[in-house]
Amino acid sequence: MIKVFPALAGLALAAAMPAQAVDPARAAGSTAPKAEDASREGAPQRSDAVTRVADWIAASGDNHSLPYIIIDKPAAALLLFDATGKPLGQVPVLLGVALGDEATPGIGSKNLAEIGPAERTTPAGRFLAKYGLAAGRQRVLWVDYATSVALHPIPKGNPKEKRRQRMLSPGIDDNRITFGCINLPIAFYGKSVRPLFQKKGGYVYVLPDTKPLEAVFPRLLVQPAASPATS
Repeated sequence: MIKVFPALAGLALAAAMPAQAVDPARAAGSTAPKAEDASREGAPQRSDAVTRVADWIAASGDNHSLPYIIIDKPAAALLLFDATGKPLGQVPVLLGVALGDEATPGIGSKNLAEIGPAERTTPAGRFLAKYGLAAGRQRVLWVDYATSVALHPIPKGNPKEKRRQRMLSPGIDDNRITFGCINLPIAFYGKSVRPLFQKKGGYVYVLPDTKPLEAVFPRLLVQPAASPATS
């Protein structure tokens, strides 16, 4: 999570991550897509939830001719699409340390030291994301400005947090480290995300940890089922 400018003015983006964050236990046998290095654009695996949401967006035009991103929180993965729905890549991400799909009321106005571990969630939902200033006058892609959740590359932060190692590890539980912001590889961000979103912004669809998918995206309830193929 990044604090909204000018709150905590002068605070660098890297300071948004806790030095004392606990490294969660790794999930045994996880098959979440990972990259061999920060420039690799990920593997093509998709969960059923991602497929449902992607199909709904493409069929309904919910993105309003803007580029969009789907964040698969259970897989700690980001999938990028252009305005026409063409997939442009998939990468691992770092997410809020706590499981949960809601932001604590008023969290955007809290100092970082006041935010407890259980409040450090990446909220689920549909967000219109646009670029703007964060504390320290750094330009970031705001996913939800009101709750200080942004999407940005891995900051330098505290070396003890081993962010890059967490992102590249074969498991996904250690991808939970931020205050709620979404961290992604710097090469993919600069090459693919920023050029698409920097002019008009775009949509970010964050899949839930625990809520039913339809509770977060109720329009899925009226999405027609795919017709079976005929020979």
